[in-house]
Amino acid sequence: MKSTSININIKMKGSVTMCLFVLVLACCSSVHGAPTALWVFGDSLVDNGNNNFLNSVAKSNYFPYGIDFNRGRPTGRFSNGKTFVDFLGELLGLAAPPPFADPNTRASRILGGVNYASAAAGILDESGQHYVTCSICMERYPLSQQVINFESTLSQLRTMMSPDDLNSYLSRSIAVMVFGSNDYINNYLMPSIYTSSINYNPQQFANLLLNRYARQLVALYSVGLRKFLLAGVGPLGCIPNQLATGQAPPGRCVDYVNQMLGSFNEGLRSLVSIMNNGTHPGAVFVYGNTYAAIGDILNNPSRYGFNVWDRACCGVGRNQGQITCLPYQFPCLDRSKYIFWDAFHPTQAVNAILAQRAYSGPPSDCYPINVQQMAAINA
Repeated sequence: MKSTSININIKMKGSVTMCLFVLVLACCSSVHGAPTALWVFGDSLVDNGNNNFLNSVAKSNYFPYGIDFNRGRPTGRFSNGKTFVDFLGELLGLAAPPPFADPNTRASRILGGVNYASAAAGILDESGQHYVTCSICMERYPLSQQVINFESTLSQLRTMMSPDDLNSYLSRSIAVMVFGSNDYINNYLMPSIYTSSINYNPQQFANLLLNRYARQLVALYSVGLRKFLLAGVGPLGCIPNQLATGQAPPGRCVDYVNQMLGSFNEGLRSLVSIMNNGTHPGAVFVYGNTYAAIGDILNNPSRYGFNVWDRACCGVGRNQGQITCLPYQFPCLDRSKYIFWDAFHPTQAVNAILAQRAYSGPPSDCYPINVQQMAAINA
């Protein structure tokens, strides 16, 4: 796959261009738009079983993961239940796409989309590599490999549809991209293993991530995808794993971690503006403001029915975040009251809120339009 380099200027505003873009979308939208498929690219936040088939210690195919889903049988989702993309698919009228690594994901099973997400995956190939148990292989799918895996699916689809039908099918499908968290918590914030924080300041590291991300987005566009949801990184300084470091004052998050994410999230929003500026005809790129959505939940937990924000429902040590949820560990009894399921991931209840805000929220949640509006556009 040929990739194109894009230099990201994260200061770009593009307000005039974006206003025109939104007006064009409004004229091209259909009330009854329905996506044909859901293609999921990302990390453990949306992995639904790929790492079950890989030689990695980053797995969740054991109890109590999935305790509130699939009759309590673990599926490889890093949650007590459904993930963000499970809920988003339901809102779009699409079943959860099967994991790419499952040998049964072929033939008619791929027609509704495929999930390529892999726990410990990052935008950078090296992020999360310490989770790999095979010293001579890359047993997780970083962004670059997920794009290659999509090409493999595309080869199968070409045998099932005519070129015109395939182009129409792809243009009406939706790609969900959830990346960036591991490039921080499993790379930049681990100076004893990775040198990125020595080689780059936070601004430089964000620019590195954004330029690598942009190349892969252009590659996916070049093979026919046209609708993209790019989820920002949430407030990592508030997850139990980071609270367990003891670097946060009582009742607070680890501020310096959250502050460094601003460059990436602001840059990703600007990247959306760049990709929507007319240089990629027929495409719609949308930024999901994960940071603000989770921040709102953390700042107003009772409004959403939560009363525990500073520790995991399942985990070990300080804030139940020093060691993540262990096999057969008994979790908290009322998962609906917890914001975080384990040391790194939100509960099913939070995932439902995030999906609803991405689907139907205002531009402050999903910019410049929400997923429901994007799905309704006639490609």
